[in-house]
Amino acid sequence: MKVVVLAGPESSGKSWLAAQLHAQFGGLMVGEYVRYFIDHHQRDTTLADIPDIARGQLAWEDAARAKQPQLLILDTHLLTNRLWSQTLFGDCPAWLDSELLARHYDLHLLLSPEDVEWTADGQRCQPELADRQAFFQASLDWMRQHHQPFAVIGGDWAQRRVMAFAAVAKLLA
Repeated sequence: MKVVVLAGPESSGKSWLAAQLHAQFGGLMVGEYVRYFIDHHQRDTTLADIPDIARGQLAWEDAARAKQPQLLILDTHLLTNRLWSQTLFGDCPAWLDSELLARHYDLHLLLSPEDVEWTADGQRCQPELADRQAFFQASLDWMRQHHQPFAVIGGDWAQRRVMAFAAVAKLLA
């Protein structure tokens, strides 16, 4: 089983690209639990919600892993939960890193916020490019610090698709 994670700031195309990869390569795709959580609770999240959101994301991921697909595409993983918790609340549960590092990921597609427009969707909160660039940099720093395999994906939508497809095709070859 190969596990690909889409990572990076909001509005950089993670969900769109996850669906594109799934359509092209098959396998299983796991969405963002936090979107389900917000839709279900109909309120802003708090620091106290982060453990439930993270456990929900892990449960979805682990259920998909148990099916042993040839390719598992994760629209997000705990790194996003960790960074959002830090960004929004200045803190995060200490166990997020250990849980994140306990799982194997074959490739992170780290999406740059540049060259694509931010799109409001009722849940997003970083319309400023500088904020999204800081989130991107924090993601990049974490991946480098923890020696995670990654490819930076940038450009317009068509370029992102080409770059991501090439990276996944290489992984699967």
